[in-house]
Amino acid sequence: MTLLDDAPARGPRVAVRRTMTVPTGFDVCGDFAWRRTPDRIEIVHGLDESTICDSAMIAGLLPLIEQGVVVGQAGFEEAATAVIRTSAGTEARSWAAFYDNSLDELRSGRSPFSPIHRRARSLVAGDSVLEVGSCFGFFALQCADDGRRVAACDISPGAVALLSANARRLCTPVEAVLGDATALPFPTSSVDTVTLIHLLEHLDETAATSAVSEALRVARLRVVIAVPYEEDPSEHFGHRVRLTESHLRRWADAVDHAGAQYLEDHGGWLVLRPVP
Repeated sequence: MTLLDDAPARGPRVAVRRTMTVPTGFDVCGDFAWRRTPDRIEIVHGLDESTICDSAMIAGLLPLIEQGVVVGQAGFEEAATAVIRTSAGTEARSWAAFYDNSLDELRSGRSPFSPIHRRARSLVAGDSVLEVGSCFGFFALQCADDGRRVAACDISPGAVALLSANARRLCTPVEAVLGDATALPFPTSSVDTVTLIHLLEHLDETAATSAVSEALRVARLRVVIAVPYEEDPSEHFGHRVRLTESHLRRWADAVDHAGAQYLEDHGGWLVLRPVP
């Protein structure tokens, strides 16, 4: 995951700004508009402090992806962070509005991701949770609001810093830690539930199996895994493979555990019980 780390994007650079009217020379594409110049792609949007959120940002960029204006994971992440950062008068206000609106949308059920978070929270066992591959950390923040002790781990330094800052701003205790899912920086049997929510589709088979094994090492009571079932893996989200239940069963067969449960609800779910 390169999100928030200013990794160089492949292809033309992207310049993004907020405007209430479409400038001359821009082509309207869904909710956004764009034009190509000799050295970059320019995108304009109308999202502001009251409307910026995860789903609105994605909905605005998807038509540009479908038209080939924004290309690949690096291009998507560059455009996504630029849309968020330009949604208010300062970057700090932009990120605060993005977090507040996205969390409100998730809690109210308006977000497309709400059913996934709701199911994941229902599967958490015990008092402590580790979210692996947390990115913005919306799930971790909701678990902390549920009264649980929460840690979050991501490979992106920018995502970890952003989650830490917003957890402090929201007075929501979440320990955000930099780390790789295949080598978690947590002691054995140190957390009741470890979650891998829409993470394993970003990894190859070997790394995915290692991540499941590491989650089982750290978890005392339960490992909760969720993956999307897509006809075509979303390249712009960094999805590597088209996953099916057979992948969940292969991961379960490849690791030591004391029991497995398979579910289908807005994608596939694997719930594992660690060996005591």
